[in-house]
Amino acid sequence: MNTLTLPAAAAATGIAPALFNSRAAAVSRELALHPGSPGRIAADEDFWFEVAQAFTVDRTLVNLNNGGVSPSPAWVQDAMERHLRYSNLAPTYTMWQVLEPQREGVRKRMAREWGVDAEEIAFTRNASESLQTMQLGLDLEAGDEVLTTTQDYGRMITTFKQRERREGIVLRQIRIPVPAERPAEVVRLFEDAITPRTRMILACHMINLTGQILPVTELNAMARRHGIPLVIDGAHALAHFHFTLGEIDVDNYSTSLHKWLFAPHGTGLLYVRREKIPEVWPLMAAPEPMTDNIRKFEEIGTHPAANYLAIGEALSFHQGVGSERKEARLVHLRDYWADALLLNDNVRLHTSRKPGFAAGIANVEVVGVEPNALRDHLWQEHRIITVAINHPEFRGLRVSPSVYTTKQELDRFIDVVDHVAKRGLA
Repeated sequence: MNTLTLPAAAAATGIAPALFNSRAAAVSRELALHPGSPGRIAADEDFWFEVAQAFTVDRTLVNLNNGGVSPSPAWVQDAMERHLRYSNLAPTYTMWQVLEPQREGVRKRMAREWGVDAEEIAFTRNASESLQTMQLGLDLEAGDEVLTTTQDYGRMITTFKQRERREGIVLRQIRIPVPAERPAEVVRLFEDAITPRTRMILACHMINLTGQILPVTELNAMARRHGIPLVIDGAHALAHFHFTLGEIDVDNYSTSLHKWLFAPHGTGLLYVRREKIPEVWPLMAAPEPMTDNIRKFEEIGTHPAANYLAIGEALSFHQGVGSERKEARLVHLRDYWADALLLNDNVRLHTSRKPGFAAGIANVEVVGVEPNALRDHLWQEHRIITVAINHPEFRGLRVSPSVYTTKQELDRFIDVVDHVAKRGLA
């Protein structure tokens, strides 16, 4: 009599294929057991060589725009493919009845990892969807003011400007220092801009333009004192540097999971403190009995289960690497290229290097060279990907290596930028 092996039985029935991904589990365990402090492991090239083997990236180019969207480890891709194939056997059964309920297991794991309750976490498609749920889901009237900075993500500013045109609200923006290394000053700048009509505040945990980390715990405490909800953009922070949502004590948090968690593209997360859930309308309509249910924010119609279930493999990889070790490595890589380039007087860094104010993302300027021109030169002549930042208050290239980035790749970047800083683009 033929007997299915456990993995085969799982594949046949749709039961949590992630549980049987022995390669992912073995590598995750091996990484987690690697001895040494985060600071020591940050410079251990053998450790990070092993980490890099999890990825399928193109080594004919140097990708220094991992802040935009990151590649997923191979077994995350494999898990998503397995779930998609299983979904297509009989979608109304295999996807809806078998796979979709398994989302709850992923929800519980994510909640446990970031120190909150599973009933406070919703899965979305990206940080923009999570943020717009908050920005559009809180009631405002004509004349009400929303407060944010001049450095917030463009899509979030666009969201408020649409509410200006449609509903007559008022968008107020403040300037903060670049870099901002005095948390109390940042809080004061926000608080000084509050008026009797302020009804919402938006702040980044990590600013996408420079990698600046803002004091969201202190900002949220200040906003609470004034009775004003603070909406937090955590697109670049979660799984980038070490913290938990429970520790930072905020009322909501929006992030992408396809950036620093390395989850499938098109995955995000929205955290809303349980007692605040009824105050926020979902982007798409949900029935009234779901008013206080975090899942109302997932009412988006037909959607794949595969993306969200494969978050589980991404989380296992993150846990294997370790959040403190990941942060230490990203800071180490930033300092590696920044130390080399800052020897040139024509190079400026618009990102703090003090602990706690930034991590792996940084903004670098070559004086006298247009960011767009330098970006194009790096790509067209050297196949190095960066992001040009042209902001009224500063400009430069945003550079964001990842855990799979090698120092040899950074050496290529250093050599080109140093040459341009000395001799120009001609």
